Amino acid sequence: MVQWASEAIQVPYRNPLTGKQSIYIPDVFVMFQDKNGKQRSELIEIKPSSQVMMEANKKTSEKDRAVIAINHAKWKAAAAWCRFRNMTFRVVTEHQLFAGKR
Repeated sequence: MVQWASEAIQVPYRNPLTGKQSIYIPDVFVMFQDKNGKQRSELIEIKPSSQVMMEANKKTSEKDRAVIAINHAKWKAAAAWCRFRNMTFRVVTEHQLFAGKR
């Protein structure tokens, strides 16, 4: 690992519920060197899988639907922000963090 920071980057996005411009701060920035010696950078968001659902279903509460809509607006903005800077954005859930552990 070359460099990392926690909650160090601000990404502008438009809140889909209010229409107002807001700031999103992803959880982790990581810069590392891959196996070929090339430096790569990633922004990573860590969320419970319940907040990562692509679509709300009939059982999803109004509050949870709002959280999902806002999260997806943030992540869309972060992905675009990263593409412009030749970086990667990804969302990680407990399924990736604790894969293979019981």
